[in-house]
Amino acid sequence: MNTIILSLIIFGILIIFHEFGHFSVAKLIGVKVEEFSVGMGPKLFGIKKGDTLYSIRALPLGGFCKMLGEDEDSKDERSLNNKTKLGRAAVFIAGSFMNIVLAIILLSIVFFSMGTPTTTILEVESDYPAYNEGIRSGDKILSINDQEIKEYSQIENIITNNKDAILAIVIERNNTTKNINITPKYDKDLDRYRIGIRPASKRSILGSITTSIEQSIFLTRSIIEVLGQLITGRANTDSLVGPVGVVAIVSETAKNGILPVILLAAQISLNLGIFNLLPIPALDGSRLMFLAVETIRGKPINPEKEGLFHFVGFVLLMILAVFIGYRDVIRFTNFF
Repeated sequence: MNTIILSLIIFGILIIFHEFGHFSVAKLIGVKVEEFSVGMGPKLFGIKKGDTLYSIRALPLGGFCKMLGEDEDSKDERSLNNKTKLGRAAVFIAGSFMNIVLAIILLSIVFFSMGTPTTTILEVESDYPAYNEGIRSGDKILSINDQEIKEYSQIENIITNNKDAILAIVIERNNTTKNINITPKYDKDLDRYRIGIRPASKRSILGSITTSIEQSIFLTRSIIEVLGQLITGRANTDSLVGPVGVVAIVSETAKNGILPVILLAAQISLNLGIFNLLPIPALDGSRLMFLAVETIRGKPINPEKEGLFHFVGFVLLMILAVFIGYRDVIRFTNFF
């Protein structure tokens, strides 16, 4: 039960951030927001302030921000369809943007709690090249191959890009410098080349934010790569999970503490943000696609026809969600 509650909290936060993105930009450009809802299905609770109904609905696996003129033709000056193309694009992108912002916030919490890796070495593994060539705990890496080292991520990138090449490393020890040549060693368990060092960490708000942005960029590239593999049929669809699968993953992750759960929530938020930008009916990406078509043809598409297109797409997505949910129940029965 605790896992389900934790999962609902995660889903709720992701939904609120996403829909608030649409809501805030819509309000900013003068669009009338008719309803801001957390959840789908029958309404459980609602309160109206100004023009907007704020509601909570029965199914906690989605939400929406209903705007005037979103799927209908309206002459009202506050209607979405009467706003500029740039304004409408900003409204559609804002939801995914907020999910990316949320991911950065959550990752920043994780990295601040763990500490940001520095260029000072905390530990040297005895069976790796760094130890064999004389690097010890407390040494600070100043440069590698004449490249000044300011962040630990630079060290990892250089090792990855050079692999089994010789690295000319300059370290500082007791206020003196020393030149060391090291050839990275392949680690079968981690499937990458390493020299066998572990960095010391320090807590820094700015460093945590910087690291979280770098990690978000890395994860985004990985997500796009996987999406490309899915589209071309090269990816294994067994790794795809729905809400039921996410609950199971949250359950397993929660056994390791709150930080892994926050990290998982950040990854889900980033996935949600990028997925919503795909040109799939009912997603924000498809609305951007219609906006692009409107720009090319020089006149708007009939809002009712576009609304029907998104409705059909929504139904198909729900059918897919039910299928994935059923498969998740079969796969993750032992977790519940």
